[in-house]
Amino acid sequence: MAEENTIKKPTTSHNFTHKYGDPWIWGIFIALMIISVIENYSASSVLVSSKGIFTPIIKHTAFLLVGVGITTFVARRDYYKPGFILLSVPVLSAFTVLTLVYVRFFGAIVNGARRAINIAGVSFQPAELAKVSIVTVLAYVLARNQEKNGLSNKGLLIAIVIVALYAAPMIQSGLTNCLLLGAICLTMILIGGSSLKKLAIVGLAVGFIMGMGWLVKSCGDDNDETLRNAEAAKTEQVDVASKEPVSEMEEVFGNNEKKANDGDVDRWAMRMDRVIKWWYNDSLVYWPIDDKNSQEMFSRMAQAHGGVVGVGVGGNREGARLPLAFSDYIYSIIIEETGLVGGIIVLVLYLSLLGRATIIVRKCKRAWPSLIIIGIASAITFQALFHMAINTGVFPVSGQPLPLISAGGTSVLVMSLAFGIMLSVSRTISIVNKSNKNKEEEPEIELPEGLDAENLTQITPKNVWK
Repeated sequence: MAEENTIKKPTTSHNFTHKYGDPWIWGIFIALMIISVIENYSASSVLVSSKGIFTPIIKHTAFLLVGVGITTFVARRDYYKPGFILLSVPVLSAFTVLTLVYVRFFGAIVNGARRAINIAGVSFQPAELAKVSIVTVLAYVLARNQEKNGLSNKGLLIAIVIVALYAAPMIQSGLTNCLLLGAICLTMILIGGSSLKKLAIVGLAVGFIMGMGWLVKSCGDDNDETLRNAEAAKTEQVDVASKEPVSEMEEVFGNNEKKANDGDVDRWAMRMDRVIKWWYNDSLVYWPIDDKNSQEMFSRMAQAHGGVVGVGVGGNREGARLPLAFSDYIYSIIIEETGLVGGIIVLVLYLSLLGRATIIVRKCKRAWPSLIIIGIASAITFQALFHMAINTGVFPVSGQPLPLISAGGTSVLVMSLAFGIMLSVSRTISIVNKSNKNKEEEPEIELPEGLDAENLTQITPKNVWK
């Protein structure tokens, strides 16, 4: 009887978790960084030819080392302390929204859109920071608006307003980032206790408003084009009959290309081009390679060249001519070098992160930490899935880095911050071995008033339609 009541000592894994954070999350973080170093060096042929053999990888490794420092520092901080809350919620949110607005009007142009702020030669992209910032602020809002049956209507309304504040400055220059934010927020709101019925109503309302806005914009663009054509007709006559006939698809592409090259880049016309080309994706093999479709063409060649087991690390053929092979299309290089097997392993790493976050969420007694960790895991995983879908042709072409693997200072540092926050939360969650029933439970963390709502997913499953 005395032996049964004996309290067993914590395991090594238990001690590690409460000192440094969840070991599984650390393992995924380190694995992604190792892959990043290897594949970036292999995919940087274009940069090597212009900047030297070691310059690109040294720069990328430096960002990764800074990222490790950020992750370690943040992981050792207590997420429930007032100072951490102040910096990670209102300060981070205000800074992100202000920089997004600044970039919308005054930012540096990257790939035809205003996306960055150049500070002392260093490029900072606020859209990357928004993916973490919106998680922390939404987790805070959703946790403070919990009711017995889930998320209150007030909380849902505030969450929608927050999403709109983040998305509005980004929609013109980064539609993919807006869709990514939408997927992250939808996941958090559902886990936060909202019903699908409410979200469906909100979705219809938002869709109607966006549809009306697009209709007004289209009418305005048509009127402007009519006026320009009328002015042009006064000064010169165009011999329409002398033009060579073109196909319907070429006509659509040509018109959109003309709009895109008329003054500032027309992002909507460019997106329409990409969607139409994606729709005709099955005929990609018949298209001639040019500057506008080289990414799709060479990325598919890279994947076809890789086959099942790949050509070996460093043996890629398309890295030298695939545009942005080291960032937006690094997954294609991974598949070329390691084949379908390597591509699946990378996919499983990201899905494992989401799975591990789900396990931790089930152990959270309070809503706030559970929303933070599942929100960040969703942000990282969804971004990885978007990148892979674009590379493989499932989604239309758009720039989206592969978290922690693609080159890019802002992305690496922000993802390191994201992992640090996840590890900080995981330190306070007791990972108890189910077979050790006599183990003494640790005292519950006291959260600030208003953030101590219970985690509904731990209590009982609910009908998400009600």
